[in-house]
Amino acid sequence: MANILNSLSRVKQGDIVLSVRDIKKTFVEGGQPLHILRGGGFDLHRGEIIALVGQSGCGKSTLLQCVGLLDKPSGGSIVIGSAPVHKMDEDMRTKVRRNKIGFVYQKHNLLSDFTALENVMLPMLANDMDENLASERAMKLLKATNVAHRASHHPGEMSGGEQQRTALARALANNPDILLADEPTGNLDPQHAGAVFDLLLDIVRKNKMAMLFVTHDMNLANRADRKITIHNGVVQ
Repeated sequence: MANILNSLSRVKQGDIVLSVRDIKKTFVEGGQPLHILRGGGFDLHRGEIIALVGQSGCGKSTLLQCVGLLDKPSGGSIVIGSAPVHKMDEDMRTKVRRNKIGFVYQKHNLLSDFTALENVMLPMLANDMDENLASERAMKLLKATNVAHRASHHPGEMSGGEQQRTALARALANNPDILLADEPTGNLDPQHAGAVFDLLLDIVRKNKMAMLFVTHDMNLANRADRKITIHNGVVQ
């Protein structure tokens, strides 16, 4: 496992960080197969931002769950760096996910019983980082996402924009190579949505990360380096 993580850490600007080929995902409902993803694929390069667009229900979130190692595809391959993660067992997939992938969802998904600072610390503590170091890095991330003044506040005491910026800080906790975002501004009003998305792009660009984000907003999609879509279940 250490060799896999070390090889992933050597990824350079422009290198492929995520490669998806002939991706398939089938669910069974009422005893009948439901084919959500039917093939196709794409490459995501370090420093690149890709928008994933398509009609509601076409499989965008399903694709994100598969490439984010939260669900296994029914067929095809997913390679992160040089590691074929679709072949890994659950423990290895969890380690790669914690170290190499950050997630931002439409709903912030912050834990209500924890402060903003504690929410950002949690991914680092799950990776066995020293608590003092985790606290120090979490505060730096809250400052970077313009919400350090809310460090001691619980999610219920924060605005929607503040919650989402905290969620972004949490996604960056373990310094991921890949950021996955599913309608990251979908729950915000236009003013706050614009500010959060500007911040998201700025952080991704400055840190030369790779990002794949789902959106229905073509104004946001047009700010990506390129767009991919899912049509009749095929990623193209």
